[in-house]
Amino acid sequence: MRTLLVDHHSDLARAVRVALADSGFAVDVACTLEQASSAFHCASYEILLLELALPDGDGLDWLRQLRSEGHSVPAVIMSSFNDIEKRIAIFNGGADDFLLKPVCPVELIARMRAIQRRSIQITDPILVFGNLNFDPIGRQVSVAGCPLTIARRELCILEHLLSRAGRIVPREQMEGHLYSFNDEVSTNALEVGIYRLRRHLSGSSATPRIKTVRGIGYILELPDAASA
Repeated sequence: MRTLLVDHHSDLARAVRVALADSGFAVDVACTLEQASSAFHCASYEILLLELALPDGDGLDWLRQLRSEGHSVPAVIMSSFNDIEKRIAIFNGGADDFLLKPVCPVELIARMRAIQRRSIQITDPILVFGNLNFDPIGRQVSVAGCPLTIARRELCILEHLLSRAGRIVPREQMEGHLYSFNDEVSTNALEVGIYRLRRHLSGSSATPRIKTVRGIGYILELPDAASA
């Protein structure tokens, strides 16, 4: 999930970024609203994590502006303000969730996953396709009940394809989802990840397979669908 974290407290932002990256999120960090606006208009984000008190303005004012412009990207406000009037203003301003600082990364990730499930209309947290099961909370994969160990980057690719199983996922969308501005990636990083993931799936006798749609992207499908 490509995430924009807007917070000028460097130590907290670093701790949150590391925790999110370890859980498969691609995270860009902005310290000011100016930086946040620049990043927001350069990349496609699936969720915003916003502090209220920023050096150049109020994060809630910026969120209100985004909502007035028609942007519906989910937003989680993180703040030390905890009075009821402020929290009401936060939700009325367009926030999807609120967390009191100091933020517990585990709780933050759980709330982000819940927002993600709602946004793609997933009611069961376990993703199932063919004989492949994926638990996005525990980050565990199994094939026909047998655990399958996959490296973090390939796991992120699998999660993105699984949440859109049976649909073509454009290459550009996958790259935007997987990599932040600070990630050092080669031009063929996605192809290498897809190749390794295919080897994991075929080596474990998983029924889903990844098909390349030339010039567009990839699709995770089952053999029966592929032959139809």
